Amino acid sequence: MFLNKFLIFLLIISWQLGSSQSGKIIGMIKLEQSKAGFVNIGIPELGIGTVSEAKGYYELKNIKPGNYKLVVSLIGYVTQEKNIEIKDSITLINDFYLLKNESTLNEVVISGTQKETSKLDSPIPVEVYTSNYFKKNPTPNIFEALSIVNGVQPQLNCNVCNTGDIHINGLEGPYTMVLIDGMPIVSLLATVYGLSGIPNSMIKRIEVVKGPASTLYGSEAVGGLINIITKDAYSVPKFYTDISATGLGEYNMDISTKGEKGKVSALLALNGFWFDKVHDINNDNFTDITLQKRFSIFNKINFSYKPQRTVSIAFRYLLEDRWGGERNWTKQFRGGDSIYGESIKTNRAEAIGKWELPFAKQNVTLDYSYNFHQQDSYYGTTKYFAQQHTGFTQFRWDKKLKQHDLLMGLPFRFIHYDDNTPGTNQGDSISQTNAPSQTILPGVFIQDEIRLKEKLTTLIGLRYDYHNQHGSIFTPRLSFKWQPNKLNTIRLSGGNGFRIVNLFTEDHAALTGARKVVITEELKPEQSWNGNLNYTTQYFHKKGFIEVDASIFYTYFTNKIVADYTTNAQQIIYDNLKGFAVSRGTTLNLDLNFTKGLKIKTGVTFMDVYQKEINTLGNLVRRNQQFAPIYSGTFVLSYTIPKAKIVCDLSSNWKGPMYLPLVPNDFRPEMSPWFALINLQLSRKFKNELEVYGGAKNLLNFVPKNLILRPEDPFNKKVGENNPNGFTFDPSYNYAPMQGIKIFLGVRWNFN
Repeated sequence: MFLNKFLIFLLIISWQLGSSQSGKIIGMIKLEQSKAGFVNIGIPELGIGTVSEAKGYYELKNIKPGNYKLVVSLIGYVTQEKNIEIKDSITLINDFYLLKNESTLNEVVISGTQKETSKLDSPIPVEVYTSNYFKKNPTPNIFEALSIVNGVQPQLNCNVCNTGDIHINGLEGPYTMVLIDGMPIVSLLATVYGLSGIPNSMIKRIEVVKGPASTLYGSEAVGGLINIITKDAYSVPKFYTDISATGLGEYNMDISTKGEKGKVSALLALNGFWFDKVHDINNDNFTDITLQKRFSIFNKINFSYKPQRTVSIAFRYLLEDRWGGERNWTKQFRGGDSIYGESIKTNRAEAIGKWELPFAKQNVTLDYSYNFHQQDSYYGTTKYFAQQHTGFTQFRWDKKLKQHDLLMGLPFRFIHYDDNTPGTNQGDSISQTNAPSQTILPGVFIQDEIRLKEKLTTLIGLRYDYHNQHGSIFTPRLSFKWQPNKLNTIRLSGGNGFRIVNLFTEDHAALTGARKVVITEELKPEQSWNGNLNYTTQYFHKKGFIEVDASIFYTYFTNKIVADYTTNAQQIIYDNLKGFAVSRGTTLNLDLNFTKGLKIKTGVTFMDVYQKEINTLGNLVRRNQQFAPIYSGTFVLSYTIPKAKIVCDLSSNWKGPMYLPLVPNDFRPEMSPWFALINLQLSRKFKNELEVYGGAKNLLNFVPKNLILRPEDPFNKKVGENNPNGFTFDPSYNYAPMQGIKIFLGVRWNFN
């Protein structure tokens, strides 16, 4: 600080010696944590300007005395203005502190239309979250990271093995499609544990679309989609490492490196997670969270072979071994009935690629992916062994014709699924034969983005799929975008969705062995209709800017497949809903950025999710959706202390009451309490791109109660002893992680 002032003093003395009747300006530009060189500084009304030196100093001279507006700008940062008075001498300007422009309106997105466009221009509302956003609450995987995204709810479905899924606007995980680089990689078997196996180190950004997207992406994209855009060699340093640990004994390590030669670039990323310490803070003799050992490797290669023509292919391999259960469980008890444990071993391989075909003046792209998933697991004495092969190819052709922006696609999807459950058997109970499920799903879609007027855009889409078991399926959508000016945008969208169900890969409760699965009839595909009204705006002021994103959503379901947990305590009864289901509500996101190092991103969602079913008397009876909080929200506050070069991040996700699965005569509350999980992180960057971070999670030390029913009798051997209500072992009652406050510490290092 003294050196800076001394240099400015020397500059003033030297310039004073040669000063003329005109005025001069000197000053310094700083970024949030360092000096800023090559920044544009000017006085527009005089038509003069300059660029700051490498260390942030700048000079403007030959300025006539008077009052002016000084403007400072740098790509990627918020433009700043300051009113100044120039006299016939040197004017010293207070330091400018540039703030990164965290606005996402000009982010490039692809999820809404399968074509690269800015978020502002997209007729489909798309939310964008960069990898830096998730570093404000460091987690070892995507599943946990999404907890600070408003309207997106990572939900644990079992207190023993910690299986989980992602809910969007109150709809269960199977209604959410998870893509990696636009490919349907995370589906069926992978939805149960695959999300926790995706490390944050491979994320470039995440795009979220709320509402049906089946017109472009097919089955499963009924409630919305999450598209994970992976990093490539162009966007990462030569070497990167992130190593962290928690006070509970969780260790995570990310390492990546890249290589470039000519037109070829490659990225290699490794992730390892280790947690092998038993915790039981509620003294129910069961592990609070699953013990996990996980390793994954990710390799992405890009090759440019013609101008604007590239080929990319990525490979990923995941190996995971996890278990939860009674504290004294070991592998020798796997599958036995003396000490209860749930043990899951996962082997998974993926290939994802894109080839921009070398057709002259034609934009034709071939997308392709393949994944193999093997799950070898025991839930108590119930063995569940499953294998799945999924192949996907798609030709995309896009063409602009005057006001029309056309996109056509020919997708084809093949799924081979086999397990040891009744779901893949045929014949009677005496003579059963194995009959793996095979899904063949070719399709075609067309989309036309029409700009008849400068301020109005219309998007029309239609998709046709032919399912080898369910026949023809049509999914249309229609969207309008009205943009009266660059700061205000209104979007109105409507569409249809469909979903094919596989119970044994979607509902963990069907696998635990705690209840018997009953399917009353052949299940039909689900159908949904959705409407969404979205409004976004930006407001700029002298100290930063504010971005507002608000939506109203409504989804109507027919043929919804529902699980009945309450009729029989020892059964899960599945059937198509005799009636309809509704998901409706509103969501609001605020993004506030200030020039003095303060950033706030917050959001709130109110929703009403329910179903109405015809009872035996012919009346419609309402039943509220489980695990769908009436209100929920997120809050992320970041503040930079310039002198100490410390960044403070306070993050939180909170949930209002939500309905939970009960059994007859259950003593546990029907609805969860209101609760908030608050996290604090402090980080500091040093020289040579070294960053140290640490803090605490769950500052309020919130811990849920009475999650597992009858943990003292997990094999139901003593149901008739001192148990007047006939309760049986049940781990499906869950609304928050069984973890109290925990500290964490980590270090990141970039080497270029």
